[in-house]
Amino acid sequence: MVQRTDSDAVPLPIDAIEADEKDRIVVGIEEVDRVLGGGIVAGSAVLIGGDPGIGKSTLLMQVVERIAATGKRVLYVSGEESARQIKMRGTRIGALSSNLLILIETSLEAIQQQVKEVNPAVVVIDSIQTLYSSAYSSAPGSVTQVREASERLIIQSKQSGVPLFLIGHVTKDGSIAGPRVLEHMVDTVLYFEGDSGLSFRIVRAVKNRYGPTNEIGVFEMREGGLCEVANPSALFLSERPSGVAGSAVTASMEGTRPILVEVQSLVSETSMGIPRRTAIGVDHNRVSLLAAVIDRVCGFPLASRDIFINVAGGVKVAEPAIDLAIVSSLTSSFLNRPVDFGTLVFGEVGLTGEVRGVGQVQSRVKEAGRMGFTRAILPRSVVRDHTFEKEMTPLGIANVGELVEYLF
Repeated sequence: MVQRTDSDAVPLPIDAIEADEKDRIVVGIEEVDRVLGGGIVAGSAVLIGGDPGIGKSTLLMQVVERIAATGKRVLYVSGEESARQIKMRGTRIGALSSNLLILIETSLEAIQQQVKEVNPAVVVIDSIQTLYSSAYSSAPGSVTQVREASERLIIQSKQSGVPLFLIGHVTKDGSIAGPRVLEHMVDTVLYFEGDSGLSFRIVRAVKNRYGPTNEIGVFEMREGGLCEVANPSALFLSERPSGVAGSAVTASMEGTRPILVEVQSLVSETSMGIPRRTAIGVDHNRVSLLAAVIDRVCGFPLASRDIFINVAGGVKVAEPAIDLAIVSSLTSSFLNRPVDFGTLVFGEVGLTGEVRGVGQVQSRVKEAGRMGFTRAILPRSVVRDHTFEKEMTPLGIANVGELVEYLF
Protein backbone atom coordinates (compact mmCIF):
# COMPACT_ATOMS: atom_id res chain seq x y z
CA MET A 1 0.00 0.00 0.00
CA VAL A 2 1.09 3.58 -0.62
CA GLN A 3 1.92 5.42 2.59
CA ARG A 4 -0.16 8.57 3.00
CA THR A 5 1.02 11.12 5.50
CA ASP A 6 -0.47 14.31 4.03
CA SER A 7 -3.98 14.94 5.32
CA ASP A 8 -6.01 18.06 6.05
CA ALA A 9 -8.59 16.20 8.13
CA VAL A 10 -9.39 17.69 11.54
CA PRO A 11 -11.82 16.43 14.21
CA LEU A 12 -15.20 18.20 14.35
CA PRO A 13 -17.92 18.24 17.03
CA ILE A 14 -20.78 16.05 15.89
CA ASP A 15 -23.30 18.86 16.37
CA ALA A 16 -21.28 21.05 13.98
CA ILE A 17 -21.54 18.58 11.10
CA GLU A 18 -24.26 19.33 8.57
CA ALA A 19 -26.24 16.28 7.46
CA ASP A 20 -29.87 16.04 6.41
CA GLU A 21 -31.87 13.15 4.98
CA LYS A 22 -33.38 15.66 2.56
CA ASP A 23 -29.97 16.06 0.94
CA ARG A 24 -30.38 12.76 -0.91
CA ILE A 25 -30.50 12.80 -4.70
CA VAL A 26 -33.87 11.30 -5.63
CA VAL A 27 -33.39 9.30 -8.82
CA GLY A 28 -37.04 9.23 -9.83
CA ILE A 29 -37.04 5.46 -10.39
CA GLU A 30 -39.08 4.34 -7.39
CA GLU A 31 -37.63 0.83 -7.17
CA VAL A 32 -34.06 2.21 -7.17
CA ASP A 33 -34.86 4.87 -4.58
CA ARG A 34 -36.48 2.18 -2.41
CA VAL A 35 -33.41 -0.09 -2.50
CA LEU A 36 -31.08 2.82 -1.73
CA GLY A 37 -33.19 3.85 1.26
CA GLY A 38 -34.82 6.92 -0.26
CA GLY A 39 -32.25 8.18 -2.75
CA ILE A 40 -28.52 8.64 -3.24
CA VAL A 41 -26.64 10.03 -0.24
CA ALA A 42 -23.90 12.60 -0.90
CA GLY A 43 -20.44 11.04 -0.71
CA SER A 44 -21.79 7.48 -0.59
CA ALA A 45 -20.16 4.54 -2.37
CA VAL A 46 -22.46 1.91 -3.90
CA LEU A 47 -21.20 -1.43 -5.20
CA ILE A 48 -23.37 -3.32 -7.71
CA GLY A 49 -22.72 -6.97 -8.59
CA GLY A 50 -24.44 -9.54 -10.76
CA ASP A 51 -23.99 -12.08 -13.51
CA PRO A 52 -22.73 -10.91 -16.92
CA GLY A 53 -25.48 -9.53 -19.12
CA ILE A 54 -28.08 -9.33 -16.35
CA GLY A 55 -28.50 -5.54 -16.71
CA LYS A 56 -26.10 -3.78 -14.32
CA SER A 57 -24.83 -1.26 -16.90
CA THR A 58 -28.33 -0.76 -18.31
CA LEU A 59 -29.79 0.06 -14.91
CA LEU A 60 -27.04 2.52 -14.02
CA MET A 61 -27.32 4.16 -17.43
CA GLN A 62 -31.02 4.71 -16.74
CA VAL A 63 -30.23 6.05 -13.26
CA VAL A 64 -27.66 8.59 -14.45
CA GLU A 65 -29.94 9.63 -17.32
CA ARG A 66 -32.67 10.54 -14.82
CA ILE A 67 -30.15 12.56 -12.81
CA ALA A 68 -28.71 14.24 -15.91
CA ALA A 69 -32.22 15.18 -17.05
CA THR A 70 -32.55 17.36 -13.93
CA GLY A 71 -29.58 19.48 -15.05
CA LYS A 72 -26.90 17.76 -12.95
CA ARG A 73 -23.69 16.67 -14.65
CA VAL A 74 -22.90 12.94 -14.47
CA LEU A 75 -19.63 11.16 -15.33
CA TYR A 76 -19.88 7.58 -16.63
CA VAL A 77 -16.45 5.91 -16.77
CA SER A 78 -16.14 2.68 -18.76
CA GLY A 79 -13.12 0.42 -19.06
CA GLU A 80 -14.93 -2.39 -20.87
CA GLU A 81 -16.89 -0.83 -23.72
CA SER A 82 -16.18 1.70 -26.43
CA ALA A 83 -17.93 5.06 -26.60
CA ARG A 84 -19.86 3.81 -29.64
CA GLN A 85 -21.20 0.80 -27.72
CA ILE A 86 -22.31 2.99 -24.83
CA LYS A 87 -24.00 5.42 -27.26
CA MET A 88 -25.92 2.54 -28.84
CA ARG A 89 -27.17 1.42 -25.43
CA GLY A 90 -28.01 5.00 -24.53
CA THR A 91 -30.03 5.39 -27.73
CA ARG A 92 -31.95 2.18 -27.00
CA ILE A 93 -32.97 3.24 -23.49
CA GLY A 94 -33.30 6.96 -24.19
CA ALA A 95 -30.19 8.13 -22.30
CA LEU A 96 -29.06 10.99 -24.54
CA SER A 97 -28.78 13.98 -22.22
CA SER A 98 -25.90 16.39 -22.87
CA ASN A 99 -25.20 16.36 -19.11
CA LEU A 100 -24.25 12.67 -19.32
CA LEU A 101 -20.49 12.58 -19.93
CA ILE A 102 -18.80 9.36 -21.11
CA LEU A 103 -15.13 8.68 -20.32
CA ILE A 104 -13.31 5.64 -21.74
CA GLU A 105 -10.38 5.17 -19.37
CA THR A 106 -8.75 2.53 -17.17
CA SER A 107 -5.98 4.58 -15.51
CA LEU A 108 -6.95 5.35 -11.92
CA GLU A 109 -4.90 8.55 -11.82
CA ALA A 110 -6.46 9.84 -15.05
CA ILE A 111 -9.97 9.10 -13.80
CA GLN A 112 -9.37 10.89 -10.51
CA GLN A 113 -8.08 13.92 -12.39
CA GLN A 114 -11.16 13.99 -14.62
CA VAL A 115 -13.45 13.75 -11.59
CA LYS A 116 -11.75 16.83 -10.12
CA GLU A 117 -12.02 18.79 -13.36
CA VAL A 118 -15.58 17.83 -14.29
CA ASN A 119 -16.92 18.00 -10.70
CA PRO A 120 -19.96 15.80 -11.49
CA ALA A 121 -22.98 15.17 -9.31
CA VAL A 122 -22.53 11.37 -9.63
CA VAL A 123 -19.69 9.12 -10.84
CA VAL A 124 -20.15 5.61 -12.26
CA ILE A 125 -17.21 3.18 -12.69
CA ASP A 126 -17.89 0.28 -15.08
CA SER A 127 -16.19 -1.81 -13.86
CA ILE A 128 -13.85 -1.58 -10.87
CA GLN A 129 -11.93 -4.70 -12.00
CA THR A 130 -10.72 -2.92 -15.16
CA LEU A 131 -8.91 -0.08 -13.38
CA TYR A 132 -5.20 0.00 -12.60
CA SER A 133 -2.82 2.31 -10.75
CA SER A 134 0.64 3.06 -12.12
CA ALA A 135 1.98 2.70 -8.57
CA TYR A 136 1.71 -1.08 -8.88
CA SER A 137 3.02 -3.49 -11.48
CA SER A 138 0.25 -6.07 -11.06
CA ALA A 139 -2.41 -6.48 -13.75
CA PRO A 140 -5.88 -4.87 -13.63
CA GLY A 141 -8.30 -7.05 -11.70
CA SER A 142 -5.71 -8.30 -9.24
CA VAL A 143 -6.41 -8.05 -5.52
CA THR A 144 -3.93 -5.21 -5.08
CA GLN A 145 -5.25 -3.16 -7.99
CA VAL A 146 -8.91 -3.59 -7.07
CA ARG A 147 -8.29 -2.69 -3.42
CA GLU A 148 -6.15 0.33 -4.26
CA ALA A 149 -8.49 1.69 -6.93
CA SER A 150 -11.54 1.25 -4.70
CA GLU A 151 -9.90 2.83 -1.67
CA ARG A 152 -8.67 5.91 -3.52
CA LEU A 153 -11.95 6.48 -5.35
CA ILE A 154 -13.99 6.05 -2.16
CA ILE A 155 -11.73 8.48 -0.27
CA GLN A 156 -12.11 11.02 -3.07
CA SER A 157 -15.88 10.52 -3.00
CA LYS A 158 -16.08 11.08 0.76
CA GLN A 159 -13.96 14.20 0.61
CA SER A 160 -15.78 15.77 -2.32
CA GLY A 161 -19.29 14.60 -1.45
CA VAL A 162 -19.78 13.13 -4.94
CA PRO A 163 -21.69 9.79 -4.86
CA LEU A 164 -19.84 6.88 -6.43
CA PHE A 165 -21.26 3.78 -8.14
CA LEU A 166 -18.93 0.83 -8.69
CA ILE A 167 -19.92 -2.07 -10.95
CA GLY A 168 -18.22 -5.30 -9.89
CA HIS A 169 -17.75 -8.63 -11.63
CA VAL A 170 -18.91 -11.75 -9.81
CA THR A 171 -17.34 -15.18 -9.35
CA LYS A 172 -18.95 -18.52 -10.20
CA ASP A 173 -20.66 -18.67 -6.80
CA GLY A 174 -22.20 -15.22 -7.35
CA SER A 175 -20.04 -13.18 -4.94
CA ILE A 176 -18.18 -10.01 -5.89
CA ALA A 177 -14.82 -10.80 -7.48
CA GLY A 178 -11.73 -9.41 -5.79
CA PRO A 179 -10.90 -8.89 -2.11
CA ARG A 180 -13.74 -9.38 0.35
CA VAL A 181 -12.74 -6.11 2.00
CA LEU A 182 -14.24 -4.33 -1.01
CA GLU A 183 -17.74 -4.95 0.33
CA HIS A 184 -16.71 -3.58 3.73
CA MET A 185 -15.27 -0.40 2.21
CA VAL A 186 -18.44 0.70 0.43
CA ASP A 187 -21.62 2.00 2.05
CA THR A 188 -24.12 -0.03 0.04
CA VAL A 189 -23.89 -3.40 -1.71
CA LEU A 190 -26.53 -4.27 -4.31
CA TYR A 191 -26.87 -7.65 -6.00
CA PHE A 192 -28.71 -8.33 -9.23
CA GLU A 193 -30.75 -11.54 -9.07
CA GLY A 194 -32.68 -13.30 -11.78
CA ASP A 195 -32.35 -15.81 -14.56
CA SER A 196 -31.18 -14.46 -17.90
CA GLY A 197 -33.90 -16.61 -19.47
CA LEU A 198 -36.61 -14.72 -17.55
CA SER A 199 -37.69 -11.16 -18.21
CA PHE A 200 -37.70 -9.80 -14.66
CA ARG A 201 -34.77 -8.82 -12.45
CA ILE A 202 -34.44 -8.25 -8.70
CA VAL A 203 -32.00 -5.78 -7.18
CA ARG A 204 -31.36 -6.65 -3.53
CA ALA A 205 -29.55 -4.52 -0.94
CA VAL A 206 -27.44 -6.88 1.15
CA LYS A 207 -25.74 -3.98 2.91
CA ASN A 208 -26.91 -0.39 3.33
CA ARG A 209 -25.61 2.14 5.83
CA TYR A 210 -28.35 4.58 4.84
CA GLY A 211 -31.42 2.36 4.70
CA PRO A 212 -32.90 -1.07 5.40
CA THR A 213 -30.98 -4.16 4.30
CA ASN A 214 -32.55 -6.93 2.23
CA GLU A 215 -34.77 -4.36 0.52
CA ILE A 216 -35.49 -5.31 -3.07
CA GLY A 217 -36.43 -3.54 -6.28
CA VAL A 218 -38.21 -5.50 -9.00
CA PHE A 219 -37.74 -4.75 -12.69
CA GLU A 220 -38.74 -6.25 -16.01
CA MET A 221 -36.25 -6.28 -18.87
CA ARG A 222 -37.73 -4.96 -22.10
CA GLU A 223 -36.35 -3.68 -25.38
CA GLY A 224 -36.25 -0.14 -23.98
CA GLY A 225 -34.36 -1.14 -20.83
CA LEU A 226 -35.43 -2.06 -17.31
CA CYS A 227 -38.99 -1.12 -16.35
CA GLU A 228 -40.27 -0.95 -12.79
CA VAL A 229 -42.70 -3.55 -11.49
CA ALA A 230 -45.07 -1.69 -9.20
CA ASN A 231 -46.86 -4.83 -7.94
CA PRO A 232 -44.36 -7.71 -7.55
CA SER A 233 -46.92 -9.96 -5.84
CA ALA A 234 -49.17 -9.85 -8.91
CA LEU A 235 -46.18 -10.63 -11.14
CA PHE A 236 -45.04 -13.66 -9.16
CA LEU A 237 -48.58 -15.08 -8.88
CA SER A 238 -49.72 -14.24 -12.41
CA GLU A 239 -49.27 -17.79 -13.74
CA ARG A 240 -50.20 -19.66 -10.59
CA PRO A 241 -52.20 -22.80 -11.44
CA SER A 242 -55.56 -23.48 -9.82
CA GLY A 243 -56.57 -26.81 -8.29
CA VAL A 244 -53.09 -28.34 -8.59
CA ALA A 245 -51.41 -30.26 -5.76
CA GLY A 246 -48.00 -29.13 -4.53
CA SER A 247 -48.56 -25.37 -4.62
CA ALA A 248 -48.75 -23.00 -1.63
CA VAL A 249 -48.52 -19.21 -1.33
CA THR A 250 -46.68 -17.38 1.42
CA ALA A 251 -45.91 -13.76 2.25
CA SER A 252 -42.20 -12.96 2.47
CA MET A 253 -40.88 -9.70 3.91
CA GLU A 254 -38.27 -8.24 1.58
CA GLY A 255 -36.90 -5.32 3.54
CA THR A 256 -39.96 -3.22 4.43
CA ARG A 257 -42.24 -4.67 1.74
CA PRO A 258 -44.33 -7.87 1.84
CA ILE A 259 -44.29 -9.91 -1.37
CA LEU A 260 -46.43 -12.94 -2.09
CA VAL A 261 -44.58 -15.87 -3.66
CA GLU A 262 -45.62 -19.34 -4.72
CA VAL A 263 -43.76 -22.38 -3.38
CA GLN A 264 -44.07 -25.45 -5.59
CA SER A 265 -43.20 -29.01 -4.55
CA LEU A 266 -43.05 -32.35 -6.28
CA VAL A 267 -42.82 -35.51 -4.17
CA SER A 268 -42.38 -38.73 -6.16
CA GLU A 269 -41.18 -42.29 -5.77
CA THR A 270 -37.41 -42.53 -6.06
CA SER A 271 -35.80 -44.63 -8.77
CA MET A 272 -32.39 -44.62 -7.08
CA GLY A 273 -30.93 -45.94 -3.86
CA ILE A 274 -30.59 -42.46 -2.38
CA PRO A 275 -33.61 -40.12 -2.75
CA ARG A 276 -32.91 -36.81 -4.51
CA ARG A 277 -33.32 -33.43 -2.84
CA THR A 278 -33.46 -30.44 -5.16
CA ALA A 279 -34.30 -26.94 -3.93
CA ILE A 280 -34.37 -23.73 -6.00
CA GLY A 281 -35.02 -20.42 -4.27
CA VAL A 282 -34.87 -21.85 -0.72
CA ASP A 283 -32.13 -23.34 1.43
CA HIS A 284 -31.49 -27.00 0.59
CA ASN A 285 -30.71 -27.91 4.20
CA ARG A 286 -33.92 -26.26 5.38
CA VAL A 287 -35.95 -28.41 3.02
CA SER A 288 -34.33 -31.61 4.32
CA LEU A 289 -34.99 -30.53 7.89
CA LEU A 290 -38.69 -29.81 7.23
CA ALA A 291 -39.12 -33.08 5.34
CA ALA A 292 -37.79 -34.92 8.40
CA VAL A 293 -40.24 -33.01 10.64
CA ILE A 294 -43.17 -33.98 8.42
CA ASP A 295 -42.02 -37.59 8.48
CA ARG A 296 -41.79 -37.67 12.27
CA VAL A 297 -44.84 -35.57 13.22
CA CYS A 298 -47.33 -36.46 10.47
CA GLY A 299 -46.11 -39.94 9.62
CA PHE A 300 -45.71 -39.21 5.91
CA PRO A 301 -42.69 -41.25 4.66
CA LEU A 302 -40.90 -38.48 2.77
CA ALA A 303 -37.47 -39.91 3.63
CA SER A 304 -37.84 -42.48 0.86
CA ARG A 305 -39.20 -40.04 -1.74
CA ASP A 306 -37.56 -37.71 -4.25
CA ILE A 307 -38.29 -34.10 -3.30
CA PHE A 308 -38.14 -31.14 -5.69
CA ILE A 309 -38.95 -27.62 -4.49
CA ASN A 310 -39.01 -24.38 -6.44
CA VAL A 311 -40.01 -20.81 -5.64
CA ALA A 312 -41.84 -19.78 -8.80
CA GLY A 313 -40.33 -16.92 -10.77
CA GLY A 314 -36.75 -17.46 -9.66
CA VAL A 315 -37.16 -15.59 -6.36
CA LYS A 316 -34.79 -16.43 -3.51
CA VAL A 317 -36.36 -16.47 -0.03
CA ALA A 318 -34.27 -16.94 3.10
CA GLU A 319 -36.51 -15.94 6.03
CA PRO A 320 -37.97 -18.61 8.37
CA ALA A 321 -41.56 -17.51 7.65
CA ILE A 322 -41.48 -19.56 4.45
CA ASP A 323 -41.27 -22.81 6.47
CA LEU A 324 -45.03 -23.28 6.65
CA ALA A 325 -45.38 -22.84 2.88
CA ILE A 326 -42.71 -25.49 2.27
CA VAL A 327 -44.48 -27.91 4.61
CA SER A 328 -47.86 -27.13 3.00
CA SER A 329 -46.62 -27.69 -0.56
CA LEU A 330 -44.79 -30.91 0.39
CA THR A 331 -47.79 -32.44 2.14
CA SER A 332 -50.07 -31.29 -0.68
CA SER A 333 -47.89 -33.02 -3.28
CA PHE A 334 -47.50 -36.16 -1.17
CA LEU A 335 -51.26 -36.49 -0.60
CA ASN A 336 -52.04 -35.27 -4.14
CA ARG A 337 -54.57 -32.81 -2.71
CA PRO A 338 -54.47 -29.11 -3.64
CA VAL A 339 -54.36 -26.28 -1.13
CA ASP A 340 -57.36 -23.95 -1.26
CA PHE A 341 -56.66 -21.25 -3.87
CA GLY A 342 -57.51 -18.39 -1.47
CA THR A 343 -55.33 -19.59 1.42
CA LEU A 344 -52.10 -17.94 2.56
CA VAL A 345 -49.66 -19.69 4.92
CA PHE A 346 -46.65 -18.35 6.79
CA GLY A 347 -44.77 -19.17 9.97
CA GLU A 348 -41.57 -20.77 11.26
CA VAL A 349 -41.50 -24.50 11.98
CA GLY A 350 -39.38 -25.97 14.79
CA LEU A 351 -37.79 -29.43 15.00
CA THR A 352 -40.59 -30.78 17.19
CA GLY A 353 -43.21 -29.63 14.68
CA GLU A 354 -44.28 -26.51 16.59
CA VAL A 355 -45.21 -23.40 14.59
CA ARG A 356 -43.43 -20.29 15.86
CA GLY A 357 -44.36 -16.64 15.45
CA VAL A 358 -42.84 -14.25 12.91
CA GLY A 359 -42.79 -10.47 12.55
CA GLN A 360 -44.68 -8.02 10.33
CA VAL A 361 -47.90 -10.06 10.53
CA GLN A 362 -50.20 -7.16 9.70
CA SER A 363 -48.25 -6.22 6.58
CA ARG A 364 -48.24 -9.79 5.30
CA VAL A 365 -51.95 -10.34 5.81
CA LYS A 366 -52.87 -6.95 4.37
CA GLU A 367 -50.90 -7.67 1.20
CA ALA A 368 -52.65 -11.04 0.88
CA GLY A 369 -56.06 -9.41 1.31
CA ARG A 370 -55.20 -6.90 -1.40
CA MET A 371 -54.42 -9.79 -3.73
CA GLY A 372 -57.77 -11.48 -3.09
CA PHE A 373 -56.84 -14.07 -0.45
CA THR A 374 -59.57 -14.80 2.10
CA ARG A 375 -57.89 -17.14 4.61
CA ALA A 376 -54.55 -16.96 6.41
CA ILE A 377 -53.03 -19.89 8.30
CA LEU A 378 -50.44 -18.49 10.68
CA PRO A 379 -48.88 -19.14 14.11
CA ARG A 380 -51.44 -19.17 16.91
CA SER A 381 -49.13 -17.08 19.09
CA VAL A 382 -49.52 -14.04 16.84
CA VAL A 383 -53.27 -14.24 16.16
CA ARG A 384 -54.33 -12.91 19.55
CA ASP A 385 -51.97 -9.93 19.30
CA HIS A 386 -53.36 -8.57 16.01
CA THR A 387 -56.63 -7.50 14.46
CA PHE A 388 -57.48 -8.48 10.91
CA GLU A 389 -59.68 -7.20 8.14
CA LYS A 390 -63.16 -8.73 8.12
CA GLU A 391 -62.55 -10.09 4.60
CA MET A 392 -59.64 -12.19 5.93
CA THR A 393 -60.20 -15.25 8.15
CA PRO A 394 -57.16 -15.93 10.39
CA LEU A 395 -56.58 -19.53 11.49
CA GLY A 396 -53.98 -19.88 14.23
CA ILE A 397 -52.14 -23.19 14.53
CA ALA A 398 -49.68 -24.49 17.11
CA ASN A 399 -48.10 -27.37 15.21
CA VAL A 400 -47.73 -29.03 11.82
CA GLY A 401 -50.43 -31.60 12.62
CA GLU A 402 -53.03 -28.84 12.90
CA LEU A 403 -51.82 -27.39 9.59
CA VAL A 404 -52.62 -30.62 7.77
CA GLU A 405 -56.09 -30.70 9.36
CA TYR A 406 -56.90 -27.16 8.25
CA LEU A 407 -55.51 -27.61 4.74
CA PHE A 408 -57.06 -30.97 3.87
